[in-house]
Amino acid sequence: MTVIDAAHFRRTLGNFPTGITVVTSTGPRGEPVGMVCNSFTSVSLDPPLVLFCAAWSSATWPLIRKNGRFCVNILDREGEGLSRQFSGRSGDRFAGVRWKPSEYGPELAGAVARVACVLDTEHPAGDHAIVVSRVVGLTDAGAETDPLVFHRGRYGSFAGSLAPVAGPRA
Repeated sequence: MTVIDAAHFRRTLGNFPTGITVVTSTGPRGEPVGMVCNSFTSVSLDPPLVLFCAAWSSATWPLIRKNGRFCVNILDREGEGLSRQFSGRSGDRFAGVRWKPSEYGPELAGAVARVACVLDTEHPAGDHAIVVSRVVGLTDAGAETDPLVFHRGRYGSFAGSLAPVAGPRA
């Protein structure tokens, strides 16, 4: 079996830009809980399914799993501070954060879109769980709001509209 260096693996996959989300729900006492996630993607249109990956070491994922419903907040271009705050391992992640309650989890101000979900299945995969969920609601802030992007270890966003892609390389 080939041994892959973890740092090299992370650096190589860092070439693939991702969006940044905060997955929110409520804990056993009704308190807001949330975690940052950049592995969010669509799975199926019929039925509408999405997935994200949660680290087994996460203290937040078991709380979200137990609730069984959550809100995926897709952060806007100004969301780096939120991403960093929800990445932390200690403290109140919701301190100073503007949000409103919803049936599925806190809806954060500063999201370009929100996806309300119900847990469908969880698959073990190495040091993470692959979480597949049914989409039960959608909110979109509109095309004029750009998302936060993570690429090569840095936050950024699209500068205006995307340029057309040139034809295939020879």
